[in-house]
Amino acid sequence: MKKKRLDRNSPSTKIRLFLRRKFNLKEGMATQEEVTEHIKNNIAFKGTKLWILMFAIVIASIGLNLNSTAVIIGAMLISPLMGPIIGIGLSLGINDFELLKRAFKNFMFAVGMSLMVSTLYFLISPLQIPQSELISRTSPTIWDVLIATFGGLAGVVAQTRKDRSSTVIPGVAIATALMPPICTAGFGLASGNWMYFGGALYLFFINSVFIAFATFFIVRMMKYQRKHELDAKRNKTVNRYISIIITATIIPSIILAWNIVQKAVFETNANEFVTNTMKFEKSEVVHLKTNYSRNGSTIEVTLIGANVDTDVIDIINSQMEQYNLKDTKLIIRQATASEGMNNEFMEHILVNNTQVINEKNSRISELERLVNKYVVDTIPSQDIAKEIISLWPQINEISLSKTKTENIGEESIKKTTICVLSVKEEEEISEKDQVRLKMWLKRRTKSEDIKLFFE
Repeated sequence: MKKKRLDRNSPSTKIRLFLRRKFNLKEGMATQEEVTEHIKNNIAFKGTKLWILMFAIVIASIGLNLNSTAVIIGAMLISPLMGPIIGIGLSLGINDFELLKRAFKNFMFAVGMSLMVSTLYFLISPLQIPQSELISRTSPTIWDVLIATFGGLAGVVAQTRKDRSSTVIPGVAIATALMPPICTAGFGLASGNWMYFGGALYLFFINSVFIAFATFFIVRMMKYQRKHELDAKRNKTVNRYISIIITATIIPSIILAWNIVQKAVFETNANEFVTNTMKFEKSEVVHLKTNYSRNGSTIEVTLIGANVDTDVIDIINSQMEQYNLKDTKLIIRQATASEGMNNEFMEHILVNNTQVINEKNSRISELERLVNKYVVDTIPSQDIAKEIISLWPQINEISLSKTKTENIGEESIKKTTICVLSVKEEEEISEKDQVRLKMWLKRRTKSEDIKLFFE
């Protein structure tokens, strides 16, 4: 049977060839030997690399302690933690089990060293309050799995190129964030907070597993030559273990993500419910607190003003089902002028008012700064004009203004305020009178610099 000849001029063939050229990973690809050697060189932690790891751990811990995103990013870029993780993925992809043992040992050593250094830092640090940057690393979700997977894919593809000078690998180090969670786990150990320790270590495990899996996937896709060819049974066993690890890693993240979504939906429904149903003529909602729980959520509302009748509250309760809040408990606290308000109400109102006042004061200060930048103090030009004409009768018309000038020197820019006087004269004013006029104008306008122009 004759093979059907490929028609290169057909539209479908052109599209297929175009897509093949665009998505071709072999273009610019380094040889397998070069890639393998490069990855192997980044596996071991000793000497310089070990010191760099410890320095990066301290920097990341300080960044988490001070809630500084910039410092944390710097630590991510410095960290060499990704080396053994990519080594694990490569060794699985090419069936090099000696390399797998070496990569795994170095990975565990790096994890242990990172936990030890970060725990020691947080034990001696005087700042023991967890900041938002630290707390955000304690509740990983399925989105972290996606970030680790696609970040790992990008990083491995960049590792297989001849040119490794691109920004991809530093970008992957930032996106997959190996340093912050391991340091957060150290904080959990130092403070005895096992929820923080477990959540952060789980996030670190997610990132490690899926970076390694991304490496394994790319290596297999590029059909790297394998060091050992496994029989069907052993190959099946290896694939089963990989599947079990990936599944066991993903399932808790899906559960956590589902809880976050449910909480977000609940809070949205609660806010919409309160906004739409609690509109009173003589009462106002001053505080809303929502508490989501799978065992029973609550909505706490604080009202100030005239008391709302029980019948009205019953009607509001009956509308909760319309907002998917059927099993939610509504708690309404009312405070009238006669009954007074408790400390919680007063504190909430005070905090809100203080925030509004601070924002307005900040805005006023900014506007004053802008006004001072562009507006110069005015002077009583009409009165001064009358006085000048009475003292110097030969002058019949003047124009007086105060302005700012910028004197640009070699090293700096100096801003000065000057007074400018433009004079029309009937007869020429002597140099002596000009000096007298200038001295008088300095005293009268309180200006250091006077410019006179005669017409």
